[in-house]
Amino acid sequence: VAEGASEYHVEASQKAIARMEVILGDPGRIEAIAQDFITHYEKRIEEKATVAGKVMFVCASREIAYKLFKEIIRLRPEWIEKNIAENLSDKEQKEIKPIERIKMVMTRSKDDEESLWNLLGTKEDRKELDRQFKQIHSNFKIAVVVDMWLTGFDVPFLDTIYIDKPLQTHNLIQTISRVNRKFEGKDKGLVVDYIGIKKNLNHALGLFNNTTAADDFEDLDKAVIIVRDQLDLLRQFFYEFDTSDYFKGSPVEQLHCLNRASELVLLTEKSEKFFVDVTKKLKSAYNLTCGSEIFNDKETDEIHFYFAIKSIVVKLTKGEAPDTAQMNAKVSKMVEEAIVSEGVEEIFKLDDNKANAIDLFNDKFLEKIDALELPNTKIKILERLLKQAISDFKKVNKVKGIEFSERLQKIINSYNERSEADLLDYDGIQATTSEQILDLILKLRTEMASFEDLGIDYEEKAFYDILDMVCKQYGFEFDKDKMLELAREIKKIVDDTAKFPDWSDRDDIKAQLKMEIIVKLHQFGYPPITQDEVYKNVLEQAENFKRNR
Repeated sequence: VAEGASEYHVEASQKAIARMEVILGDPGRIEAIAQDFITHYEKRIEEKATVAGKVMFVCASREIAYKLFKEIIRLRPEWIEKNIAENLSDKEQKEIKPIERIKMVMTRSKDDEESLWNLLGTKEDRKELDRQFKQIHSNFKIAVVVDMWLTGFDVPFLDTIYIDKPLQTHNLIQTISRVNRKFEGKDKGLVVDYIGIKKNLNHALGLFNNTTAADDFEDLDKAVIIVRDQLDLLRQFFYEFDTSDYFKGSPVEQLHCLNRASELVLLTEKSEKFFVDVTKKLKSAYNLTCGSEIFNDKETDEIHFYFAIKSIVVKLTKGEAPDTAQMNAKVSKMVEEAIVSEGVEEIFKLDDNKANAIDLFNDKFLEKIDALELPNTKIKILERLLKQAISDFKKVNKVKGIEFSERLQKIINSYNERSEADLLDYDGIQATTSEQILDLILKLRTEMASFEDLGIDYEEKAFYDILDMVCKQYGFEFDKDKMLELAREIKKIVDDTAKFPDWSDRDDIKAQLKMEIIVKLHQFGYPPITQDEVYKNVLEQAENFKRNR
């Protein structure tokens, strides 16, 4: 009507839609769609191809929606059991309620049968459904809708929408926009089309973008091409690598194969970046296709092989949780149960306890890592362990922590910047780098205990290092014993200031702190040219203690 259609055309359109709904609501068709939806949804959950398992199913009418809902719960009766996620935060425990996995979201009608009337609930019930669906850890995962939530309903982690409703122009754009929000772990949204909206979608995008819109969305065929392209790149990268142990061997042999593969990836910084970039593209495209059974078992196993390698590489380099999201059950079980050799167990447990720095400085632990036969992996393990230990030390002594960070980075930069010619002496370079990192670990261990030899505590040592650093920075000498005593006095001043819980947010207290430090420096004859530099570093160190004590 808004576009100038006549009454006759509007009436004809309504009749056509009514006839279409008879077809769309055919019991056999509803059964087929319900089964297909369940298969597709569960496959994506199994593959962890969805951020939170949140999906929306758009039906053509209330009657069809109710038929579909009843058929789904006939096949999956457990989906209407009220459940709540475990290990929720205190805030989530207050906001998230036990609820069914699947719910219908629509208003009641006076003509509704009693069971449907009770199922739909009141206006307040719908508001609660809105709140629960927007909670990422809520058990409410599947919203069956007709008109509601298709516009202005923003859930960034909603990544899949199933459409079984004739939609055109702005209504179609609004509907598919429900899944286009960016979210961590989600590059794109997936639209599953049960009715044939592609032509209308191209037309609608063309109207809104003033283009033919041929490339404005990524069709499944394009995602499949991307998967195959990235697979081809990875096959070329691993062309001379023997993968037989992974695909034919025992779990331990599979694991060793993954370790050797990750060692190859870590050969250079360039090869590591290439592999991570390619597998990232592969994962993004595979997330869109994995529920469609386009790839055969052999291809799927190969894809999971590359994802398993990535999980090890990412864990070694970034310390994040292993990327088991795309591993099949076999590989996931293998990683959990068969990691028993050459220090790999420690790698996967690094983030699980706070005693890692103690392990790092244990001679037997260092010997175990030094005995690793995979040199690139060993360097990555040592680098990551030392970075973690330095990070912990920086919470105690910022100045020295920064110094050790810079020394480690210099070693790593030298290793990463080796030339092609250097690869001829690759074993020698790896051995030298490992030795340098191990030597730095031992120096850090010595530094962390150095306060004991000076007769001061570790916090006083942090202030002593500030004074010593400024002396070296400006090229003047200062008596060591006087510096130790001055460090103790500055620590007392900081402790007195820290009695006020909000001291770091109050300019008056910080001004008083600065004045007291200046007076104390003057009393000890510490060169006045460095007063601001000393105060700046003392204040940063004091705030460091406040954050980490």
